[in-house]
Amino acid sequence: MATAAAGTERLGDLLVREGLITREQLKAALTEQRNTGMRLGYTLVKLGIIEETEITKMLARQYRMPAVDLARFEVDPRIVKLVPGEVAIRHTVLPLKREGRTLTVAMSDPTNMTVVDDLKFITRYDIFPVIAGEYTLRTAIERHYEQTDAQLQTILKDIEEEEDLEVIEEQEDEDAPTQVADDAPVVKLINGILTDAVKRGASDIHIEPFEHELRVRYRIDGTLQEVMKPPLKLRAALTSRVKIMSNLNIAERRVPQDGRIKLKMGRRVIDFRVSTLPVIFGEKIVLRILDKGNLTLDLTKFGFEPKAEEDLMRAILNPYGMVLVTGPTGSGKTTTLYSALQRINTVEVNIMTAEDPVEYNLHGINQVLVRTEIGMTFAAALRAFLRQDPNIVMVGEIRDIETGSIAIKAALTGHLVLSTLHTNDAPSTVTRMIDMGIEPFNVASAVNLIVAQRLVRRICSDCKGEYDYTVEELSALGISESEAEGITFYKGSGCDTCGETGYKGRQGLYEVMAMTPELRRMVLRGASAAELKDQAVEEGMLTLRMDGIVKVKRGITTLEEVVKETAE
Repeated sequence: MATAAAGTERLGDLLVREGLITREQLKAALTEQRNTGMRLGYTLVKLGIIEETEITKMLARQYRMPAVDLARFEVDPRIVKLVPGEVAIRHTVLPLKREGRTLTVAMSDPTNMTVVDDLKFITRYDIFPVIAGEYTLRTAIERHYEQTDAQLQTILKDIEEEEDLEVIEEQEDEDAPTQVADDAPVVKLINGILTDAVKRGASDIHIEPFEHELRVRYRIDGTLQEVMKPPLKLRAALTSRVKIMSNLNIAERRVPQDGRIKLKMGRRVIDFRVSTLPVIFGEKIVLRILDKGNLTLDLTKFGFEPKAEEDLMRAILNPYGMVLVTGPTGSGKTTTLYSALQRINTVEVNIMTAEDPVEYNLHGINQVLVRTEIGMTFAAALRAFLRQDPNIVMVGEIRDIETGSIAIKAALTGHLVLSTLHTNDAPSTVTRMIDMGIEPFNVASAVNLIVAQRLVRRICSDCKGEYDYTVEELSALGISESEAEGITFYKGSGCDTCGETGYKGRQGLYEVMAMTPELRRMVLRGASAAELKDQAVEEGMLTLRMDGIVKVKRGITTLEEVVKETAE
């Protein structure tokens, strides 16, 4: 049983001492916590290590405060309004009930008296704090303070009624767009778009000006969806607002610009990579959302089949050699590389990466931003790395023979090298490197393993149901009746959860080719990609299509998604 002294004891140590988690589980959670910046309790629940009720009971004993189970608590919307949404999200608090001059508020950290004082000042009530599990609390806050389409539409309506917001196309006064961009409705609209996109799990936001309309789209699970059409008169104001937030030159509208926005949403820090591009009717803006909280760095949860996962783990745990990840843009190559690095990131090794751009900051890894315009190319960074006593090197991309040659040399001289290439499958990566000008014997000696990958959309679990394909549909998808025999197919019918698409989330398909002695001999003999593929399959490799069919059989994705993303 926890004692009074437990009030000062760390939560993780307390949970270990009480036998609720192991020291290894705590270590894994602390590693994840460093990556996401979230609190330990939230991380433990998210990873499925412990039930949230166990943590809540423990905290209630530790702080000698009452606990509440929000899953069983109905909150009056009138009470919710007593605390503004931005305050609730920032401090992770939720008002529950009011009795006289006392307001009961659920908190994940009820010992934070600064927050209690703030709430007292804002609400004009005495605050009675109670403990709630952070995971459930965040979910409840999102539900009660959700930035809905209706709210965004209300902001749009307010803007349309503002007559003084119009920006003239050929504006002589350079400051005018800035003044408009700082107007409250425009600020609210951009903030609303950013938070709405993050909540919907979008990876990109597109703001596109056309002759007669302005369009905003989100890329969700790899597919673009239109979400709104703001008034055309806001074209310059919205562009200027985004440029101000990302420290770009608002007066320069003739050349592309790149910048970054960092926003804090509650305890999460979200990075937006901003790109502007001059088009005929203004500037198109694309914001790439880099949410570290959604970044999964556990290779075992990626969906690799057992042999593929075993081959990959063996390759990245090798002290030297090369591991290559291939696939088109947006197929998750960077995430796979980051996960591999995270798996081997210990204090005993020096890890260095050259990236363009650096998408996520990883603790304990030396990350270098490639800047071609000043001569800091991948090749130049790689040369410098080899003078920095590295154990493991990651090169964002092998684009030319110079980078390829240095990477191969590093792999052959006792370093583990990880990199990416843009090829369609694993076997063609070998021939691509040889075509680039790298000697076959170097490729055969240095390369340990090649992963080709694609991302397919997962079937929405809320509207998933069995589906029978007709002979014509199977034929159109290039699948024979005999191949489809004995497989139970599933599809999503469309619901509110998935925005009527039938899909929610994404799943990787992986083709993992370990360089066996026979494959190395074939490379030296100058075998074609097709011959390498046949040999690898004979040795147990699953092609992208084969791995896709496995995921279809398991009811993870649909036949259409697999056929769309893979070749036979």
